Amino acid sequence: MITDYQLDRIIQDQAKSFARKDPGTPRSINLSKYLYLNQVIIISGVRRCGKTTLLRQIASHFKDYHYLNLADIRLHGLSDLSTSLLLLEKRNPGIRILFLDEIQNLPGCEETIRQLHDAGYKIFCTGSQTGINISHSDKPKGEWVTIILHPFSFAEYLAWHAIDKSTASENQVAVLSHLDRYLEEGGFPEYVRMWDTDHIRSIYENILYRDCIARWNIRDVSGFIRLAGFLLTNIGTKVHYRSLASMLGMKSPMTVRDYIHILADTHLITEVYRYDPSLKKQYGTGKKIYAIDTGMRNQVALRISGDHEKLLENLVLAELKRRGFEVYYHYSIKECDFVIIENGQVNALYQVCSELTDLNREREYGGLQEALNQYGLDWGILITLNQEGTCRVPEGVIQIMPVWKWLLNIGKG
Repeated sequence: MITDYQLDRIIQDQAKSFARKDPGTPRSINLSKYLYLNQVIIISGVRRCGKTTLLRQIASHFKDYHYLNLADIRLHGLSDLSTSLLLLEKRNPGIRILFLDEIQNLPGCEETIRQLHDAGYKIFCTGSQTGINISHSDKPKGEWVTIILHPFSFAEYLAWHAIDKSTASENQVAVLSHLDRYLEEGGFPEYVRMWDTDHIRSIYENILYRDCIARWNIRDVSGFIRLAGFLLTNIGTKVHYRSLASMLGMKSPMTVRDYIHILADTHLITEVYRYDPSLKKQYGTGKKIYAIDTGMRNQVALRISGDHEKLLENLVLAELKRRGFEVYYHYSIKECDFVIIENGQVNALYQVCSELTDLNREREYGGLQEALNQYGLDWGILITLNQEGTCRVPEGVIQIMPVWKWLLNIGKG
């Protein structure tokens, strides 16, 4: 049982630690549109992607605020915030800006947030979607705004290395060198700083054991771990629940489905469906699985021959999700890697290949052409490592873009 005196000391320690925290590399998020909204702001994302740092960046816009880190081991067993808020108010009366870190560690956190918001607090909090089931609460959706935070984008990665994306064209050699490393080692902020492979594996293990197995009381631990490893090894490959269950010796396809959804809730993976106006057909066909970060994937999965192109495809998918797009893939006779949906309509098409050659040109163009024809578009993008240009086809125009330019929003695309 924590005494009021102990709780007050913990609150003071946390406030000092948070105030001293390095605000880090600015993220590519327009914070100004969130600062004075009347909604609860939820920062959600995979472990160690920088949620607390972003919270600190937001806090720098306010003169006074309250802060509480609910992941602090010293607060283990804390069942509500009433005493904490009394102590915070006693120390700084009248402040209605509240930052709550790792809110999922508080039992009944959804109801707590609702009550505090109704009491007039402006709330910013962090947590994983496995812990904060805002989407399932009975609060009107307009009362909650979620910022999904990812590991560093390539632009943020370059900024950390003191290269502004506006000068990328003049520093192309350095940019391409960093791209090679970014593709291989990813963008988890602390990993970028330390290059400690044990650190990235530790994040992965915490996601599996703490965010998944412990939180969801998973009984088939070895099967769950095998499934996660298989999915990350085979990024960008179509998978079926039934075949996965048979291959991995798991109880049923529904168990595989549930386990994949748990992994997706932690943001570790993204499940991409085949695009079809019929939801039954969407859900009844193979899904593609991608990793949140290529660096984590490379450290925890088996490396297979020729996986460089799949890494590039994963990198493009991660950036599309970072930009907030609704993403599917196209498959009929041929295949197109990514279909972007906006307002219920197909808005853009992307194909990805490391290098366009005489041997693969027909396949890569063909997938885009089929999709252009099927969805009535006249323009698609083919992303490569280094090639650039345009190609006119009967269906329209295919723009070929080097991935570094696309990642940095240089040129159309």
